[in-house]
Amino acid sequence: MLLPAKAEVARQLRRYRAWERVMLASPYDRRVRATFEDSGYTLCVLMGKRCAREAADAAERYLRTSLVIYLREQDGRPKARHSARRTPTSERRSTAPSS
Repeated sequence: MLLPAKAEVARQLRRYRAWERVMLASPYDRRVRATFEDSGYTLCVLMGKRCAREAADAAERYLRTSLVIYLREQDGRPKARHSARRTPTSERRSTAPSS
């Protein structure tokens, strides 16, 4: 999984929050709303989310945690150390010569 540079995430999150404040102050201004939606879309693309609010939340988590912790949170469960599947004992074959 590729993740963006934290500096870029921080910059885009600041931009999104700034336009959010402007949009809340002028909700009927189409230019402001369009710019706010563009900033949300950019954040969605950076964070791999479909909703701007989810992307903003993910960006905040990403900026305040380490990479390992963030990736574990994204998965929703702890990662196993070994991903290789063991073959059940009944399916294992012996390499010893048969008598």
